[in-house]
Amino acid sequence: MTSRQTQSSENSRFEGSRTAALPLTPTEDRQWSTMAHFGAILGRIPSAIIFAVFRDRGAFTAQESKEAFNFTFPLTILAIALNVCTILPGIGWLFSVLAVALWVYMTVSGALAAIQANKGRPYRYKFNLRLMK
Repeated sequence: MTSRQTQSSENSRFEGSRTAALPLTPTEDRQWSTMAHFGAILGRIPSAIIFAVFRDRGAFTAQESKEAFNFTFPLTILAIALNVCTILPGIGWLFSVLAVALWVYMTVSGALAAIQANKGRPYRYKFNLRLMK
């Protein structure tokens, strides 16, 4: 076998491969938008990753992951600040309680939004800074 034959057979494996990812099916679109909202339990990272990966593949996923990111971004910053303040002597316990309450609020709100997104209904958080347009 010559080097030319080897080279052409290696390149033939990649002929016809797509450069762009396929669009999401309606089921996958709902699934990833649901995951973006359920990700509120971990803060802003899951919705940011889902938005970055799937924004061009599904309109519903792009819309809902952006909404989830806009909701979780300021609350994640606040949660970090509250957790840092827990080291203060005397009143640190108060910041601990506030941090846990904030985490519970984010988790419950994200779960309610995820249920609606799983049904295919767009969800708008009541208290949301729309930072990412």
